Amino acid sequence: MNSLLIGELSPEQPSFEPTKNKELMDEFRELRATVERMGLMKANHVFFLLYLLHILLLDVAAWLTLWFFGTSLVPFLLCAVLLSTVQTQAGWLQHDFGHLSVFSTSTWNHLLHHFVIGHLKGAPASWWNHLHFQHHAKPNCFLKDPDISMHPSFFALGKILSVELGKQKKKYMPYNHQHKYFFLIGPPALLPLYFQWYIFYFVIQRKKWVDLAWMMTFYARIFLTYVPFLGLKGVLGLFFMVRFLESIWFVWVTQMNHIPMHIDYDRNMDWVSTQLRATCNVHRSAFNDWFSGHLNFQIEHHLFPTMPRHNYYKVAPLVQSLCAKHGIEYQSKPLLSAFADIIYSLKESGQLWLDAYLHQ
Repeated sequence: MNSLLIGELSPEQPSFEPTKNKELMDEFRELRATVERMGLMKANHVFFLLYLLHILLLDVAAWLTLWFFGTSLVPFLLCAVLLSTVQTQAGWLQHDFGHLSVFSTSTWNHLLHHFVIGHLKGAPASWWNHLHFQHHAKPNCFLKDPDISMHPSFFALGKILSVELGKQKKKYMPYNHQHKYFFLIGPPALLPLYFQWYIFYFVIQRKKWVDLAWMMTFYARIFLTYVPFLGLKGVLGLFFMVRFLESIWFVWVTQMNHIPMHIDYDRNMDWVSTQLRATCNVHRSAFNDWFSGHLNFQIEHHLFPTMPRHNYYKVAPLVQSLCAKHGIEYQSKPLLSAFADIIYSLKESGQLWLDAYLHQ
């Protein structure tokens, strides 16, 4: 570590930066120790086994739909819905393995991560790790969180950044209409028009051959099992319809916890405050938990990123108490309200941009 040594503080210098809340950090460390003593960092392997089995059963059901009912419009659409459910739920499951929250050893987590994201979804584990770890380190921090990299090319995000963009007289898009065109270039387009192609560029450019091999097993399986029913053109049509449906599901769920929250440059706040300002929750229910892969507990997930998802609801009351003590808002809302807040926040930041663009 000698190469990183800048200097040493003199005894009279404060050892904690003034932009950071030392009391909050100290109490969070105590909370973390309490959580570990309660056993909340230990996974229930039966839960994850059953979750994987339900994905595999849906995958088989999609194939059986065409085998039993034929390839007319209704079975074709039903097959597409089932496969998009498989892809989305596998996306939530790979997220668990990627966070090393299932097994006690990283080796098994990495292996299953490759299987789920590579073989079941056709995407590279290294690509997901590269983006997602940055997101967790600095959520909603412009230039550091890749999940908000669509600012300012496509959207004006957050009140502060939108006003800044307006003052600079920058107009890459008609941002005052972004709450409308979000429905066109947001949910339906992200996976089929961007991720689907970028992942191949990523693995080839970075020479991630193991990831590419896992990905190819997915495409080989899809084509070998569905070409006999649908032919090459039919399989391609099915595949992109699945990606289209999955993209809608994925974008609404992943953006509902972050886009309406505080978005700004990195202000060098303490880690806990950074996480809490950037996240909100959606009310717990059996459907919401399944539909979002337990990412409706986004606050707890960001504070305890290696915690198994089935324990989020257990730690939530402790997190709420910590927030209440320090005067930090703990937001939890209904699912549809969370979806609507994406649009409301885009409309608000778009209007702030326009006002600054025209009058400041």
